Amino acid sequence: MTEPDRLARVALGRIAEPGRAALLDAVTSFGAAAVLEQLLEDATLGPRLAEIDSVRELEVAARSGLRFVVPGDDEWPEGLDDLAGAGSVQERGGVPLGLWVRGPLRLDALGGALAVVGSRSATTYGADLARDVAGEVAEAARIVVSGAAYGIDQAAHRGAISAGAPTVAVLACGADRVYPKEHTALVARIADDGAVVSETVPGGAAMRVRFLSRNRLIAALTRGTVVVEAALRSGALNTANWAGRLNRHLMGVPGPVTSASSAGVHQLVRTGAATLVTSGAEVLEVLSPAGEHLLSIPRGRDRARDALTERQRLVLDAVPVARGATSSSIARLVGLSAERAHGTLLELEMRGMVELDEAGWRLAALAHE
Repeated sequence: MTEPDRLARVALGRIAEPGRAALLDAVTSFGAAAVLEQLLEDATLGPRLAEIDSVRELEVAARSGLRFVVPGDDEWPEGLDDLAGAGSVQERGGVPLGLWVRGPLRLDALGGALAVVGSRSATTYGADLARDVAGEVAEAARIVVSGAAYGIDQAAHRGAISAGAPTVAVLACGADRVYPKEHTALVARIADDGAVVSETVPGGAAMRVRFLSRNRLIAALTRGTVVVEAALRSGALNTANWAGRLNRHLMGVPGPVTSASSAGVHQLVRTGAATLVTSGAEVLEVLSPAGEHLLSIPRGRDRARDALTERQRLVLDAVPVARGATSSSIARLVGLSAERAHGTLLELEMRGMVELDEAGWRLAALAHE
């Protein structure tokens, strides 16, 4: 990336809303410098662009601890380039002009990262699950990415932090600001060893349309997205949509079937758009290359009955619980000869499944397990 192109991207960022697909597609096709040169001739935009001092913008940002990462930089996360072919949603899409970053974590370290998104109005159930999933994934040396919002986002970041791992917050406001203000301490903690990232220029305020633009970055920066609690009209479903467009792994954590907070997640799973996951271990199995982090198929504990032959199970089912029965009566019940039934009962007695007293055969305690 040439210096003129970098400076052009700074200037364009000052006059264009983040994620404006038409502009970003033009920049991807023709280069930022060429697009800027053309816009300078526009009667409306030209004067505004001419007043922007991109060099000074970068200097001021640097004093605030921000760096501007653009395509072609060593730190540029290649996953963002996939946005060039992902189309647009509500006229938002495309490869960003660049990312303003605060914090020591390099963005090219996000190759195997996981996005955790969901409801701002999270239930205790959802917040606990998001924190546990994020913590387990972070312990496996994968970066957790979210949006630093209330609810699921906050829980995900805290889960990663509790695991002693860095995490990444992608903001809809400038990377030098915090939204919501109540998360000032959380975002500052994320910036200590992780990264705070934004497409919005420094000083930019959080706006509704900027959250929609931000969502595509969360999906593109990561290998997969897990949705924990999302209603049918949740903004988290916009991130899920981008994950699907980008051919990223999409996962959903189920909630109670009566919970409106999980209705959007259930719809993703029901339609086959998302893989159902219930733990960090299951998320790791989805994210990992074939053969890694494989889980055993869950099954109930082994019981003494599991090792019995078909005949032994047949006879055992005919043995009463309380009052004893004779070998002959059991034989008639199951349709076996008295001799064969008696021999089978002796086999079951050796296994501790039945016992014999003066009243006859009855089930032993082990048979009830």
